[in-house]
Amino acid sequence: MGRVRLEAITWDRLGDLLAERLLELKTADGGPWPRLAVDGAPAARPGDLAERIAGALRIRGRPSLVVGAGGFLRPASVRLEYGHRDVESYYGGWYDTGALWREVFGPLEPGGSGRVLPDLWDPVTDRATRSPYVRLPPGGVLVMHGPLLLRHWFPFDLTVHVLLSPGALRRRTPEAEHWTLPAFERYERETDPAATADVLVRADDPRHPAWRG
Repeated sequence: MGRVRLEAITWDRLGDLLAERLLELKTADGGPWPRLAVDGAPAARPGDLAERIAGALRIRGRPSLVVGAGGFLRPASVRLEYGHRDVESYYGGWYDTGALWREVFGPLEPGGSGRVLPDLWDPVTDRATRSPYVRLPPGGVLVMHGPLLLRHWFPFDLTVHVLLSPGALRRRTPEAEHWTLPAFERYERETDPAATADVLVRADDPRHPAWRG
């Protein structure tokens, strides 16, 4: 990271620039639905940036749908099979990637229905959310946010990684969740999201982000 030059920016300006980029973006598969990833550990609050981008798109007359990967957790009986703090399970088994392919990405393939399920499972009640499907019109943008997104080969057309240094990640992660930190260390080693993402946002100081994009 020491060799990467980042430019100071405000969150509002960042949302506007990414929205403008999405307006001009051509999808890789030629379909009518651009798909954006806002990737980052929970402490980096990628959902905040996702909502900001969606708001900037709305002002520009472009519909969007924000989907959090946290709405597609597996049932507790599956994800906690090896205990509440099993790092391997968190890294590879907490998120229902099959459901994401089926209910989110599949309907947005060329010729798809555009009928997306915004969430599937409530981890608090450990029950299905029973949310209604949402039809994203052609030209509408999928804005997905969550951790570890770039390791699954999801068909994103633009990827954003919200980066925290190891020290900032530890400080901003609640102590009860420190057991997840080795999973993010492994993610950095195996996926290198800071290098592979199209846009990098550093948010060690949440008041003063910097970016490369």
